Amino acid sequence: MALTSPFAPTLSGFAAAPTAPAAAPRQQSFDELGTPLAEVTFVVVDLETTGASPRTEAITEIGALRLRGGELLGTFETLVNPGVPVPPMITVLTGITDAMLLPAPKIDEVLPAFLEFAHGAVIVGHNVRFDVSFLDAACDALGYPRLAHRRVDTVALARRLIRDEVPNLRLSTLARHFRTAVEPVHRAYADAAATGEVLHALLERAAAYGVTGLDDLVALPTMRAHPSAAKLALTAKLPRRPGVYLFRDRAGRVLYVGKATNLRARVRSYFSTEDRRKVPQLLRETERIEHRVCRSPFEAAIRELRLIQRLAPRFNRASKSKRASYLKLTAERFPRIVVTHVARADGSSYLGPFRSSAAAHRAREAIEDAVPLRRCGTRIGQNAAIECGPACVPAQLGVATCPCRGQVDDGEYAALADVARRGLGEDPSLLCDPLEARMRRLADAERFEEAAATRDRLATLAQALQRRRAMDALRRAARIVLEADDGRLVLVYGRVVLDESKARVDRAPDLSVPPATEEADELMLVSRWLEKARHVRCEHAIGVAASQLPPVSDYARVRVD
Repeated sequence: MALTSPFAPTLSGFAAAPTAPAAAPRQQSFDELGTPLAEVTFVVVDLETTGASPRTEAITEIGALRLRGGELLGTFETLVNPGVPVPPMITVLTGITDAMLLPAPKIDEVLPAFLEFAHGAVIVGHNVRFDVSFLDAACDALGYPRLAHRRVDTVALARRLIRDEVPNLRLSTLARHFRTAVEPVHRAYADAAATGEVLHALLERAAAYGVTGLDDLVALPTMRAHPSAAKLALTAKLPRRPGVYLFRDRAGRVLYVGKATNLRARVRSYFSTEDRRKVPQLLRETERIEHRVCRSPFEAAIRELRLIQRLAPRFNRASKSKRASYLKLTAERFPRIVVTHVARADGSSYLGPFRSSAAAHRAREAIEDAVPLRRCGTRIGQNAAIECGPACVPAQLGVATCPCRGQVDDGEYAALADVARRGLGEDPSLLCDPLEARMRRLADAERFEEAAATRDRLATLAQALQRRRAMDALRRAARIVLEADDGRLVLVYGRVVLDESKARVDRAPDLSVPPATEEADELMLVSRWLEKARHVRCEHAIGVAASQLPPVSDYARVRVD
């Protein structure tokens, strides 16, 4: 495209502009965001306008520089006819008059050239939001996509890096502070050139914070100024890969273990977006950050779980969880539901583990609401005569059966216990359906608090039953080899084999006894991964990882706090 008019945009070192709207830049990947700053192309832009609002005012001048690695690749400079008079105050500030703008091209002629000039680059500006808002308004008016470029604001960078060195963050102040060769004078190109010099000076300062890639630079303004900011240098060697990371103190003790899809971005976020109460203390105590790269985020999640279980780091909340709780339908003459911390192969029916005893008691109450099992703790021997007398309080209220007081014989009570046993096993509807019916009756009677409590009990029970199904399905198969998006996966009785050279088929687990908490957490992690994986192919299997039992209530998906 020939630029013959003396008022056409002045472009140097760049190709001609397109004549059709340019497609919006695609979202950058982690690898692209991690591009070393020396390889990032920046377009530093500054505008002059007729006022402050992009809704009512217009652009009068555009100036921009295209930079990479400190080298000037091209320039863009043009006046723009706004189609309206320039306010006297703006003329005094910029020196731009109506006479200068009258023969200049309008924005519809200038914008395509600028979009081509800025294509594929990171937009930089001093208070860049102001400049981009006017450019976006012009794009909207002319049918172009809004700017989707990554943006860097030198105001935000200066606020993070040198706020205590300068009286204010005006461009003129920063230019004097860094002794730029170009002085900002409220003209677009001169101000853009000064902003480019300020940017390079700020990048030198940012290197002390371990800022080496584009993602680091974009995140830097959000990082709070706290005493541990100097420790950002500990993240300098972290890769932008999936993996696990360990915070260690001066004595080498592991303080915290975490996982990440992007190790570098995740660890650096502790200095910016993390607002958990103990993070400042964690950073103060940290002297070293170690990492291990994993093949996939799923492998990282498995390694994180095992490290937390083995090391019990002080700052990992999961490592402080209390011992597991289980529900137990006792194997006695008149079975009852109890909460216990130990699961044994004693002929009882178990459900769990539960993360808290409160959840276990909620599930116990759900079963007792569905089946009126006895709630008293009286021991009744196999051949002992049943003593007749006043029934216990739950039995008097009609919510429990009290065989120890002669209310029911062995056969009748065995039928009740069998309902509970089958509900915990092959037919969960025997427990879930009565609870759902009870909840609806309470809601119809406008007893909403009782209905909500029943709903929560039902949800807790349904979730526990669903977890048991998922874990038992995995524990049945001696060995499964899967090919998925994340690569090859080997499971031995549901546990992930991270090193196939050490893989072996262990002794089959006793499915009548629920797994311990450590095993259950990993089984559920595998189960959730299989549910979410888009493409999974079974290469080899010994055993069947499946369930032919009817589905669990939809309330398994209800969130319970």
